[in-house]
Amino acid sequence: MDGYRSGFACFVGRPNAGKSTLTNALVGTKVAITSSKPQTTRHTIRGIVHREDGQLILIDTPGLHRPRTLLGQRLNDLVHETWSEVDVVGFCVPADQKVGPGDKFIAAELQKIAKKTPVIGIITKTDLVPQQQVAEQLLALQNIMEFAEIVPVSAVDGYQVDTLEELLLDRLPEGPPLYPDGDLTDEPEMTLIAELIREAALEGVHDELPHSIAVLVEEMAPREGRDDLIDVHANLYVERTSQKAIILGHRGERLKQVGITSRKQIEALLGSKVFLDLHIKIAKDWQRDPKQLRRLGF
Repeated sequence: MDGYRSGFACFVGRPNAGKSTLTNALVGTKVAITSSKPQTTRHTIRGIVHREDGQLILIDTPGLHRPRTLLGQRLNDLVHETWSEVDVVGFCVPADQKVGPGDKFIAAELQKIAKKTPVIGIITKTDLVPQQQVAEQLLALQNIMEFAEIVPVSAVDGYQVDTLEELLLDRLPEGPPLYPDGDLTDEPEMTLIAELIREAALEGVHDELPHSIAVLVEEMAPREGRDDLIDVHANLYVERTSQKAIILGHRGERLKQVGITSRKQIEALLGSKVFLDLHIKIAKDWQRDPKQLRRLGF
């Protein structure tokens, strides 16, 4: 194990900067949900990259933002807590959006830890823009803080993902592996299933909904007398009756589609046939209620 490195890295950035997609690309499988809706990630999901010379544990944090609810504040606290515990931080800025006040706000926060924790600037989504725009983004990023390295990547076509992996691994301490070979995440299965259902529910809904949807898997067990079928019972929580109607769709069509989409992903995750029982419940203003936030896992 001479020269073997192991440790923790996390990706930070504005909401929807490509952090979850990058985590999945490095791990080589889906461990973090992705969506075009901002603020999709709500848990720090660890993805584990195994190599002969090291083990890189990736923590995918929610996007840092100026909070408007108690949930928002808790998500931000989660981000700051994660920064204080990792060996290296990757600051993600998408190539197709100008460096703005949100990025500068995060850079100012990162300056506070940069002396003891190296920060790598990552330009994501380079497949969406011409090379000239990537070069301009490199210059813009250099102007907001001093980075240990800056690297442009595309998780979609794999451009420089290996290079980023090397840069992160080089900054980990020497030490033995922290997780058994073959483990890809330490998230409980029920949490991953809830996230897959929420991802399916977020597709194609109105802008006000992403923050308002929470999913709780109430029960999961093999069907009695069958070893090839798992029953999963889950509730989708929204804050208002009008939101319930949106998720349900005309004659229940949207909810049915959520079930079909998420069931395929859950079956791939569990390696078994799944019977998925979904219900929508209203938990009024749960984002602002400490008791309800605790019950829903925040």
